[in-house]
Amino acid sequence: MQAPDELPGTMLNDTDTLADRLKTGDRAALARAITLVESRKSEHQETAQALLENILPETGKAVRLGITGVPGVGKSTVIDQLGINLIDQGHRVAVLAVDPSSTRTGGSILGDKTRMARLSVSENAFIRPSPSAGTLGGVAAKTREAMLLCEAAGYDVIIVETVGTGQSETAVSDMVDFFAVLMLPGGGDELQGIKKGVIEIADLIAVNKADGDNIKKAENAAAEYSAALHILTPASPDWTPAVVTISGLNNRGLDLLWDRVIEHRTITSGTNAFETKRRAQSVRWMWSMIDDSLRQRLQADVHLRSILPEIEEAVATKQMTPREASVKILKRLGLT
Repeated sequence: MQAPDELPGTMLNDTDTLADRLKTGDRAALARAITLVESRKSEHQETAQALLENILPETGKAVRLGITGVPGVGKSTVIDQLGINLIDQGHRVAVLAVDPSSTRTGGSILGDKTRMARLSVSENAFIRPSPSAGTLGGVAAKTREAMLLCEAAGYDVIIVETVGTGQSETAVSDMVDFFAVLMLPGGGDELQGIKKGVIEIADLIAVNKADGDNIKKAENAAAEYSAALHILTPASPDWTPAVVTISGLNNRGLDLLWDRVIEHRTITSGTNAFETKRRAQSVRWMWSMIDDSLRQRLQADVHLRSILPEIEEAVATKQMTPREASVKILKRLGLT
């Protein structure tokens, strides 16, 4: 029996059929299309490019929402409840999870499908983890392509979730329209996150778990964040980052969070900032794909891979300058 994400031979040679099925909202076709764009086989990449060109006119209309937060902040609970709320309002919701830690450990984040119990069984939802191998840039590129495929399949809200560590926040914020950071209430370190770059790129800070005994703590944390944000320069002159308290568990404040997302889109669309941002993201996407392609070429060169440890050791022991080493590598790739 064929696995849902397995690529049938006919699909590899008939992008029109796959695209047509995708545009009808066929979730099996969407899963196969994402598997196709994630593949590193050259023949699959060529087919994936043809598929993306086919569906491109059907993309760009969805709301692209990024959500981050440290492990334990309750991202999955919030996304599960928010997604169900949006589906009840008539939306179709796709969740794409970016976990760069899985590129180092080989771990899987398929557990998101179990943590988002209601979304995972909804006919109007689609949940997909990121690839479990490759560079962060490669993961981000594949997530962008998966986002386009989801839009072509009729999903009008795309939620991109990041694990909340390392460089993943910057990568995700650079592919979405609105970037929300979830924070925990209390703990005495409410302002610690202000020192991190992630707060500076946030369009909204949501203090989660504002329920039970945590309500007062959450309100105090939100007040401190609001005060601290006044001393930071907003990422956009058209938008001052909002601070809200929410409870994914009790479905509290999620309607306000969504109202801020829509308000942001309305304001930035009115000033042309929305379209300007989307265009800039496309250009940065191009460069990230160039970087990823160069890394693939490095990995594919057997001789270069065999001498890289020697070159690295020469640089580390000052027998060769970093510039000299880089030129040597680029010459091997025929780029100098």
